[in-house]
Amino acid sequence: MEYALAIVVLAALVAAAVALPLVRDAGDDERREAERTADLEVAKESKYAEIRDAELDFRMGKVSEADHRETDRELRAQAIDILREIDRLKGEEPREAR
Repeated sequence: MEYALAIVVLAALVAAAVALPLVRDAGDDERREAERTADLEVAKESKYAEIRDAELDFRMGKVSEADHRETDRELRAQAIDILREIDRLKGEEPREAR
């Protein structure tokens, strides 16, 4: 009887030792994903500010229309990439498919 109890306790300890890293890794992945999403949200707002600043520079006559179009196209493409990555991390379908 004592021998069987010792085997059960030992098996429980081994199972706990094997399962603990798996559980801990799952939590770390979720934390990393949440941090990545937060970083991307900050990058998105920053990119929007860059787009607004470029528009203001154009309206104030600091850049030519051709330069503004090129800059605007690049900034918007970067913003779209950020939005797609946010959607991917959140498990949502791409915005253009909506």
